[in-house]
Amino acid sequence: MRPMLATRGDRVFPAPPTGSAWLHEVKWDGVRALIEVTARGLVMTSRNENAITAAYPEVHGLADVLPVGTLLDGEVVAFDDGRPSFARLADRMHVRDAARAERLAVHNPVTFMAFDLLRLADDDLTGRPLVDRRAHLEELALDEAGVSVHVAPAYDDGQMLLEATRAQGLEGIVSKHRDSTYRFDHRSKDWLKYPHRARASYVVGGWRPEKGVGDRLGALLVGEPTAHGLRYRGRVGSGIAGKAAARLAELLAPLEDATNPFVDEVPRVDATGARWCRPSLVVDIAALGTTGGGRLRQPAYVGPRPDLDPEELIDHESAEQ
Repeated sequence: MRPMLATRGDRVFPAPPTGSAWLHEVKWDGVRALIEVTARGLVMTSRNENAITAAYPEVHGLADVLPVGTLLDGEVVAFDDGRPSFARLADRMHVRDAARAERLAVHNPVTFMAFDLLRLADDDLTGRPLVDRRAHLEELALDEAGVSVHVAPAYDDGQMLLEATRAQGLEGIVSKHRDSTYRFDHRSKDWLKYPHRARASYVVGGWRPEKGVGDRLGALLVGEPTAHGLRYRGRVGSGIAGKAAARLAELLAPLEDATNPFVDEVPRVDATGARWCRPSLVVDIAALGTTGGGRLRQPAYVGPRPDLDPEELIDHESAEQ
């Protein structure tokens, strides 16, 4: 099962919708996940259906407080001084060894912010309005369950929340229609996202060694997957050093390929000496927008996104317009 996704808000309304038909939530800077309680225990999956249960032992206790069959939707978040920190979460996302995850949980804990209840025991709630699902979710009193799970609060005033999250340096908000039903693997216009940060996910098509340091990774060559192939968006060197560079090198080593995966031209200054790779690693990049030629302006590497597949990034809606 893949979770329901939100549409970019500016494609529907230029600002968060107003009125009693909508509620608004903070857009958490984390990793989307579904949590299901089964007869064998808790099962946690990412938005592309990868098993991530071992990575987050903090939430395993939910299996002891929720009935078998219960299915939650939410986001795994790492906090730093009370604010969501994707950088801290990046150290946890790729861990699959249970013993290592237990050690990391002590010094770098995460919280699951639950914002939807899709099934309660054997009762399927996906066909009910969002307000009903949230009412059942709040009745579970997860904040008092003694595990690292909280119910994400909802607000009536979207513009107020947008301004407040901007002032606090948070990622943004999600506006949701109160009567919206839940459709797996569907991007809905009943859920609208309004992010503040100019951060997006791209696919790595190659990398360049650091000058004068042999084969040490110095910069990524990233692209945007489209219906017509991977289009080049620029070279990213900022934010890549130390542990980040070592981790990237580890992720890219098995993807090495002799063929340039980009369907458009990579400038010679970027292509010279480049090491190409199969376009399957997704990373998050922060940038000051794009140039007229579609290149990222002052891009900086944020972290890997093992929870995303390149196919998920293709904007099929724009391709059809």
